[in-house]
Amino acid sequence: MMNFSDLFKKLRPYLVVGIILATIALFVYYFHTHPGYLRQLLETNPVVIILLLLTNFALISVVAVMNHVSAQMCQVELEKRESLLLTIYSSLANFFGPLQSGPGVRAGYLKTQYKVRLRDFTFVTLISYGFYAIVSALFLVIGVMPWWASVLVVLSASGISFVVLRQFGKKNETGNSKIKLSRRRLSILGIATVAQVSLMAVRYGIELTAVGAQVSLGQIVSYTGAANFSLFVSITPDGIGIREAFLLFAQRLHGVETHAIVAASLIDRASYVMFLAILGVIALALHAHKRFAAKNDSDDKEEEEE
Repeated sequence: MMNFSDLFKKLRPYLVVGIILATIALFVYYFHTHPGYLRQLLETNPVVIILLLLTNFALISVVAVMNHVSAQMCQVELEKRESLLLTIYSSLANFFGPLQSGPGVRAGYLKTQYKVRLRDFTFVTLISYGFYAIVSALFLVIGVMPWWASVLVVLSASGISFVVLRQFGKKNETGNSKIKLSRRRLSILGIATVAQVSLMAVRYGIELTAVGAQVSLGQIVSYTGAANFSLFVSITPDGIGIREAFLLFAQRLHGVETHAIVAASLIDRASYVMFLAILGVIALALHAHKRFAAKNDSDDKEEEEE
């Protein structure tokens, strides 16, 4: 009787084609239902779009490193190409899917391919979220609040993250756990998180400047922190409406005007959809390259046999 793993391997080529076709269909549907994004792209200075695309490529590279280290904590050593593809697919899922669909894609892949327990993956993901919450809290208040208030906010975020991890860790303390933490991996994850949030601040800064908002560096940093907290309650594709609500709620802190928030959000999502479309093409090229390489290897073996 064929087990699930064997069935998955046989169906995998068809699943890849199906995912690619579904992704293309989603992009077409998304632009059809959000025509304002396409108009915004055409009206925005091409230099701004190029800068945003470059920033997003740097950002996805950092996220790929974080995902790679997270897999290592689960004692899985992904190939670079495999890790990049997994990051691309999880990014696509995060945009189009509700809640945080990206971690779900990674969890499913690691469980299917490497037998990683969902509890282990969840714990490692919570560690990553803890770093993200702490750094975002720091960005939210630093530069716009007194230093002592900033320290209190960061300590509060750290305390909440520690309690959540501790409680989940106690439930996860079984002999079956294969999590392997180390100072080096935690340090890399922490540094990468700071780089990730910093690049997001660069992205938001470019967008706010493009719409003519008169903002200081401190305001951009605080704006980034507020936008990042929408990640935890993102129940719509790419947090549409949720991120804006968080930004408006924290408006007294960052001081960015409402019309600038709305205009910058349009540019952000329009350019990000374009970026994801490029990622989809890259994923397709990587799959095509693998199939071509596999065919060449097969031909070489046949020639050797002759």
